[in-house]
Amino acid sequence: MSLNIVVLAKQVPDTRNVGKDAMKEDGTINRAALPAIFNPEDLNALEQALRLKDANPGSTVTMLTMGLPRAAEIIREAMYRGADSGIVLTDRALGGADTLATSYSLAQAAKKIGNFDIILGGRQAIDGDTAQVGPQIAEKLGIPQVTYAEEILELKDGYVVVKRRLENGVETVKAPLPCVVTVNGSAAECRPRNAMRLQKYKYAASPSEQATLSDTRKELLTKRPFLNISEWNAAFVEADPQQIGLAGSPTKVKSIENVVFTAKENLTIDGDNDDQIDNLMKELIANHTIG
Repeated sequence: MSLNIVVLAKQVPDTRNVGKDAMKEDGTINRAALPAIFNPEDLNALEQALRLKDANPGSTVTMLTMGLPRAAEIIREAMYRGADSGIVLTDRALGGADTLATSYSLAQAAKKIGNFDIILGGRQAIDGDTAQVGPQIAEKLGIPQVTYAEEILELKDGYVVVKRRLENGVETVKAPLPCVVTVNGSAAECRPRNAMRLQKYKYAASPSEQATLSDTRKELLTKRPFLNISEWNAAFVEADPQQIGLAGSPTKVKSIENVVFTAKENLTIDGDNDDQIDNLMKELIANHTIG
């Protein structure tokens, strides 16, 4: 049986390199000031999608991401690994969205894609760590959800069987299709780039990227439609302006900072004087090293 699989992915700022310019005055992340990477758990979700594609000939994997036009980079990365196509949902009106506005926008895009059997995504993004977007999308679409997935064990007869990794063990659940499944970082790592696919898709580009290309490259994209990465805006997915971007985001970030832990000076005593030992114990208790 062939499947229409949608994978949610996000290009995220590398939170290992947070600096003084990481936040704008309005409380949103200054993404231009941070290196951008493929959200790690979304790669785990992509691997589960590609396994379903391998097991069900004729299936397609469509990537869906929301962000700046440069997010087309992760669509290409997914294509190198086995995805068939991708969509970048990008619009200035979508900027500054919290999880509520983001899930609404992505749900609208999923409706526009239509006829999907399963939506896969990472459990959470490293720039927010909320794990809210996937479940909220399922709620807005009115379909079942399975969270904390570690492996998709089976998909047939209109149902998916999923192994979930929970805090205190493992659980196996069965859910009807279509549904949303969010995948843990404990799931299988995504396969590496395929050399032949890299050669095939290395010139794939979105409309924003095409504007800067040479006529020769543009002609290539015309001759090979599979190299065109779609770009959708808020109007195209029929999004309500009051439910997207900052307007639709009740969550506000107050501040962001980079916390660096440094080792404290070692506490030592000389000899076996009881008073020194007593003072050391009091100091260790006072700074919460013990007690």
